[in-house]
Amino acid sequence: MAVDAFPSSPFPQPAPPALELDGLTRRFGNVTAVDRVSLRIAAGETFGLIGPNGAGKSTLMKMLTTLLPPSAGVAQVAGFDLAHRPQQVRARIGYVPQLPSADGELTGYENMLLSARLYLVPRAERRATIAASLDLMGLTEVQHRLVQTYSGGMARRLEVAQSTMHRPAILFLDEPTVGLDPAGRATVWKHVRDLRDRIGAAVIFSTHYMEEAEDLCDRIALINAGRIVAIGSPADLKTRFAAATLDDLFAQLAGDRLPAAAMQS
Repeated sequence: MAVDAFPSSPFPQPAPPALELDGLTRRFGNVTAVDRVSLRIAAGETFGLIGPNGAGKSTLMKMLTTLLPPSAGVAQVAGFDLAHRPQQVRARIGYVPQLPSADGELTGYENMLLSARLYLVPRAERRATIAASLDLMGLTEVQHRLVQTYSGGMARRLEVAQSTMHRPAILFLDEPTVGLDPAGRATVWKHVRDLRDRIGAAVIFSTHYMEEAEDLCDRIALINAGRIVAIGSPADLKTRFAAATLDDLFAQLAGDRLPAAAMQS
């Protein structure tokens, strides 16, 4: 009988983190947009970034998706050094930017095909991969329509499908439901939840909708003036800040009235 030369440990091994940041900083001239951010996000975690406009959320996300180089600090994204292994990082993440990115003059299927080529999905697997991704996002029946005829929610679901067909370890979403009506927002998040459960990816998103953060997130980071001022679960943060709701908490943050005792993670 064959003997396994490397038997598995009887003790469960913790999964490596999806993201580890140490002192990550981004400056634009004399302006520091992201200021010495240190953070650890677990594999499979759903993590929210909230804060007022100009707090640094989008800049942080652009650094983590290799669109902006850090000015200082280090980051491990999906197990790879952000500064020195950007290609490996890009191959293991999905990114839905704040502004629409799908080409309205192409069909949904044509947009998916372009993304499949960009993500180096093998030619022999493209048709099946695209079909599965469109089905998961509920877009099979409209895949041959021009994207310019889609509703806002349908277009967002297409962008999620494009960014996840390669089964990324981390999905980044920058205010993914901005401008959508409540039904469209609910539909997008239903499909993101289904996708997260299916592929086990960590989901990191920014939002101004506090109910989204409360319903979806395992933890939330509150960002103000480029710094993370508090991290915790929604329930923990409301208790720590003596806030009845996350909207009350956001009002404290935006008004720069954070109690010093609460600004601890």
